[in-house]
Amino acid sequence: MKIKSILFVCLGNICRSPLAEGIAKKYVEEKGLKIEIDSAGTGSWHIGNSPCENSIIVAEQNGIDIMEQTSRQVEKEDFEKFDLVVGLDSSNVQNLKNLGCKDPLKLGDFGFNGEDVPDPYFFEDFEGFDKVFNMIDICVKNLINERV
Repeated sequence: MKIKSILFVCLGNICRSPLAEGIAKKYVEEKGLKIEIDSAGTGSWHIGNSPCENSIIVAEQNGIDIMEQTSRQVEKEDFEKFDLVVGLDSSNVQNLKNLGCKDPLKLGDFGFNGEDVPDPYFFEDFEGFDKVFNMIDICVKNLINERV
């Protein structure tokens, strides 16, 4: 199956999945691929919000603009629309399965031996966002290289 679309999913869609979306969009553009990339959260707390400030900053430091993204909650229709649905941690993957997604992937399986991408929302310092960005960057590129 040719992959035409990827949805990245975390809890609130303000930290990790916006980074994954931004990284993936830049990478597929650099590779000259035509793939729809989006992100969403399993929770509803941040619907309509921009990504968190530290995610915006770490993305900018790496040449990626995520400021225009708006948080949304994942919908069952997404499971039909997107070829790949990718959770950022085990809890997200389980939530996706509970919502009816048949085969969600886990981002950490593409470069970090199945590790969860930690939620930087609860980190006390900016350094955690750098580590999360680097992990997402490696895994997103590996996912695209392996699956597209």
